[in-house]
Amino acid sequence: MTVIDLRRYSAVIFETDGVLTDTARIHAAAWKRVLDDLLRRLPGLSADQARPFDVRDDYLAHFDGRPRLEGAREFLASRGIAPPDGDDGMLAELAERKEELFLTEIRRHGVAAFPAAMALVRELRRHGARLAAISPSRNCAEILTRAGMGDMIDARVDGVTAAELGLAAMPDPAIPLHAARQLGAEPYECVVVAATPPALQAARMGRFGLVVGVRGPAQAPAGDADVVIGDLGELWVSGRVPLVSHGEAAPRT
Repeated sequence: MTVIDLRRYSAVIFETDGVLTDTARIHAAAWKRVLDDLLRRLPGLSADQARPFDVRDDYLAHFDGRPRLEGAREFLASRGIAPPDGDDGMLAELAERKEELFLTEIRRHGVAAFPAAMALVRELRRHGARLAAISPSRNCAEILTRAGMGDMIDARVDGVTAAELGLAAMPDPAIPLHAARQLGAEPYECVVVAATPPALQAARMGRFGLVVGVRGPAQAPAGDADVVIGDLGELWVSGRVPLVSHGEAAPRT
């Protein structure tokens, strides 16, 4: 068990997809539909270039934890395919179609929060910790709401926030650092729980107090985590902080 000691840390920052919510597989399935259709339509591709999108290997290598356009650009480059004249218009169209498919899916079938994540969030709130969610996705707010976590998170820094404030994408630490500021905490007072290499690298570069990597079934996190777990049920909360109200801790003794 790994202990989150709230006598040492006052806030916890969670990556959303793959840590709090089971949405990574929905993102991957949407990208597969969009990119397989593109690969079938593009002329002159070799058999290797036109091979179907792999929802595990291709998604983890190019999309997991990254902004949509960046991921699409990296994937096409991995197949030796460049947008016409370097134009991002094709990338934007792919990203827009992917978002349509993703939103249709979550609005039709909902979003599942991982049971261990829900239990941990409730325990952290009971102990008085301040909580934030980070994500490169512009749909983070809707994802959290549909997963039943919208009112359980004190701050959210996502693709919308990053665009509005000009925050660099992870692995730059700007997004988790802004989340810490939103929680009124210094980085060394925060625990970051993340699954993707960009988020783990951002946490390490931001000098956060404790970086917890969640190891998915397909890939272990990069070596930027202080500790690696397989499930959020392996995290234990200690050091109850009496609260005046949620998000406002009484002085520690």
